[in-house]
Amino acid sequence: EADLKAGSGMLYAEKIMISRKDQLSPMHYHLVKAEDIINRGGGTLVIELYHKEEGGEGLDTARDVTVMCDGMARTVQAGGRIALAPGESVTLLPTQYHAFWGEGGDVLIGEVSTVNDDDTDNIFREPIGRFAEIDEDTAPTHLLVSDYANYLA
Repeated sequence: EADLKAGSGMLYAEKIMISRKDQLSPMHYHLVKAEDIINRGGGTLVIELYHKEEGGEGLDTARDVTVMCDGMARTVQAGGRIALAPGESVTLLPTQYHAFWGEGGDVLIGEVSTVNDDDTDNIFREPIGRFAEIDEDTAPTHLLVSDYANYLA
């Protein structure tokens, strides 16, 4: 995040995800992060889109949403859905609410994005627990991102 504020260094990140068939990634938006979501293979990746309401945190149910799909502008009504076949991508900008899931099978999803801090940049419409609480009886072998604050001084 320091690189992003400085405007230099590593300003992007990449991750890979698997969305099981019909597994929902809940409705959320980002304050800072812009992201390219790519269907790398499997079923169809469906993305539901809204803008964040101006001056609030809710869904703007009136304003159309325009996103870039493989470099081409695509506009849907608020709450509209786009479907990405394997090899297709969408660019999502900050404050664009989005939820996504796989249809017709599991989907391998690639994401290339602006760096962000998951603790402060992910704004979910409904509060959710990000990481399960674990009652450890031994020291961890590998730390999760959420473990660093507890195990590293």
